[in-house]
Amino acid sequence: MKAVKVQYTVRPEYVEENKRNIQKVMDALLAHPINGMQYSSYTDNDNPNTFIHINMAKDAETMSELNNIKAFQEFRTALRESQPLSAPLATQLNLVAAGFKLS
Repeated sequence: MKAVKVQYTVRPEYVEENKRNIQKVMDALLAHPINGMQYSSYTDNDNPNTFIHINMAKDAETMSELNNIKAFQEFRTALRESQPLSAPLATQLNLVAAGFKLS
C-alpha cells in the first residue's frame, strides 16, 4: 500500500476557491472512482488556511491515476497560480495498521 500526505497553506482570500476546486476533484472521483484508491482533504483545526490531503492506494500505479483526472490537473494549476504561503509538501507515509482494505 502507498500513502501520501500533502500539506500546504493558502492565502486567506484563496481558501474558499481552493475548497471549490477540491470539491471538483472529489466530484470527479465520485463519478469515476479509481479502484483501490481513497483520497480525502482536510483543513487544519488551528489554521483553516492550511490544507491536508491524504491519498492511499494499493500501489504506486493506482496512486498515479489521480494525475490523469482533468479536475485534479486544474486544481494543481490553480493552486500553483494562487501563490500559496507554503508550497505543497508531500510526505510518504508508512502504514502501521488500518481498519479497511483497499481492493
